[in-house]
Amino acid sequence: MILHAYDYIFALGVMFAFFDAWNIGANDVANSFATSVSSRSLTMRQAIAIATVMELAGAIGAGARVAETIRTKIIDPNLFKQDPAVLMLGMVCALVGSSSYVFMATKLGLPVSTTHSIMGGVIGMGFATVGASEINWGWNGVATVFTAWGTAPGIAAVFGATVFLITKYGVMLRKNPVRNAFFSIPAYFVVTGSLIAMLIIWKGASSRLNSLSDGEIIGCIIGTGFGVGLLVIIFFLPYLWVKVVRDDWQINWHYIPLGPFLLRRSKDIPPKPDNVSSIQNYYRGHLTRQELDCRNHQQDVEANTNQGHENAKEHKGSPQPLESPSYTIVGPKPDGKWYTHSVLWWALKKAFWHGIDQDVIDAQKKRNILSGDVEEMHARAAHYDNKAEYMYSFLQVMTASAASFTHGANDVSNAVGPFATIFYIWQNGNIDKSSPVPTWILAFGGMSIVLGLYMYGYNIMRNLGNRITLHSPSRGFSMELGAAITVIIATRLKIPISTTQCISGATVAVGLCNGNWRSVNWRMVAWIYAGWIFTLPITGLISGCLMAIIINAPQYGHSVHA
Repeated sequence: MILHAYDYIFALGVMFAFFDAWNIGANDVANSFATSVSSRSLTMRQAIAIATVMELAGAIGAGARVAETIRTKIIDPNLFKQDPAVLMLGMVCALVGSSSYVFMATKLGLPVSTTHSIMGGVIGMGFATVGASEINWGWNGVATVFTAWGTAPGIAAVFGATVFLITKYGVMLRKNPVRNAFFSIPAYFVVTGSLIAMLIIWKGASSRLNSLSDGEIIGCIIGTGFGVGLLVIIFFLPYLWVKVVRDDWQINWHYIPLGPFLLRRSKDIPPKPDNVSSIQNYYRGHLTRQELDCRNHQQDVEANTNQGHENAKEHKGSPQPLESPSYTIVGPKPDGKWYTHSVLWWALKKAFWHGIDQDVIDAQKKRNILSGDVEEMHARAAHYDNKAEYMYSFLQVMTASAASFTHGANDVSNAVGPFATIFYIWQNGNIDKSSPVPTWILAFGGMSIVLGLYMYGYNIMRNLGNRITLHSPSRGFSMELGAAITVIIATRLKIPISTTQCISGATVAVGLCNGNWRSVNWRMVAWIYAGWIFTLPITGLISGCLMAIIINAPQYGHSVHA
């Protein structure tokens, strides 16, 4: 029985579920990929392409199970059995509160927990309807939010620092880091593959995998890890040997499937043209301590000798020249009135693809009140062998892809969980805690998340990454793997934590491993942490006030003297 009297509530639910999922993509997904883009392991377009595939696969393939929990974790839906439409309205208010706050946070470049945001919205509408006594304040409810503020970043920091210190002292600081990286890569892939399999099974797997015994699960995890390691040895190591050790500048990643046949390539490599780079410089634009001091000294000399004084005054302490992308999807604005076909088409492209054309790394160099002197901060971090860093970029792509899949499986519930409740009540006129989430709702949420990353994710990315500490592939891989291990442990212990908080904690810890506390931007860290604290009360106030106003508003046609 469709409740046509509440079609407008369902329509509002569709709009704000889309807006909430859009903001999850712009804030949460962008925050996850900021590490990979900032280290130059992935370009902005590559990150968005991976996110499109993995977020949708996670949302549609494994999102149903976790999407059901958001509807029953904080408030028991059975409290609304007498009037299901009130719960329907309440979930709309929760989505309004969550999406409004996350949008404001994204506009300010503030990464927040979208999980805690929707929880705050549900708590707020619960206050306005059933009262504080009916809200689950226990360990399976609100208490986990406060616990996560301290535990999630701390645990991720320990694991992220451990992984990076092993890499730093076992590979990067050795006499031959390229050789050490080459022989350590298979072991890293085995460990990473096993952890990712564990993450997918425990965090984002379908219900069919839940029926496996403990022995079968362990077998799947170990088998996956060693299977990945075997593939790396057969196909990837020959590519690295020819590309990095032999310095064959004529091959690229498309040659990886050739595996051992690459070793038969001629060793007579023609001279590399000056304008060709076989391996990009991952530290491009980041000055060392010596380079920064030398440049500043040169500018001081120019100023003191009155040569180029105005130029020195304008550019002293400013970042290096920004690198503009060679190709843009949007392109320059065509001539003509706003209503002409060419201008309208350009405006449409800008709306959807503007975010893809952004150069996030260059934007991170611009100085503001939160970033401080980025160059001075980066100069306190060591630069490692670029060829060794190149090998770790592939590991980071692997961890980023897995994190994106599990994010789509889990965080899609923040938007579609409440929306699924709205849809079920509107369609059936009653409440069922165990009602399945339709596949089209999961696909709707996944596509909305991807659109948010497309259109506005750059705003979060440019405020993170290198603005917190210097990033490189070895550092970024350690950050992402440390965050993934934390999520795995929390999942096994059934503690819901935020991936945003995990990656933030790991980022700070890896930055401290440079051996200088000034290599971390503490103003940015404090700004991010403040955003976590304000998430719950602000979303709760927006949702609760809106719900209270609606359900207590005077009805049209009733006399005020009645």
